[in-house]
Amino acid sequence: MEMKDIITFCQNWLTSWTGNNPEKLISFYSKTAYYQDPANPKGLKGYDDIFPYFKKLLAANPKWKWQMTEAYSTEKGFVLKWKATIPVKSEEIIEYGMDILELEDDLIIRNEVYFDRTELLSLLKSKK
Repeated sequence: MEMKDIITFCQNWLTSWTGNNPEKLISFYSKTAYYQDPANPKGLKGYDDIFPYFKKLLAANPKWKWQMTEAYSTEKGFVLKWKATIPVKSEEIIEYGMDILELEDDLIIRNEVYFDRTELLSLLKSKK
C-alpha cells in the first residue's frame, strides 16, 4: 500500500471509532474479516461475531479518540502505531498501541490490535 493511501484510510477508519457509530466502523471490514484485540485473544471471525462486539465497545466508549502516530506498509496492508485518548469517568488516559492490518479490495480482512491495557483496566475497576 502506498503511504498516501494508508494515511487517507487511517484518517477515515480511525475517526469511525469515535461517536458510537458501529455501522460506520463495520463498513471498513469485509464480511469474513478476522478481528483480534486484548479482550478477544482468540479473535472474532466474520460480521456476525465482530459487529455485536463493536456495538458494545463503541457504546461504552463514545468519546474516545484515535490518532495515527506511525505506519509501515506491508505486503498485504500495513502496521499502524496509534495513540488513543480514552475518557474514563472524570479522568482521561492515553494509551499507545499497534494494529496489524491486512486489506483486500479496500476492506479490512484481518485486524490484530496490541496494547497493554493494565492502566485502563485498573482505572475502570477503581471507578466502579
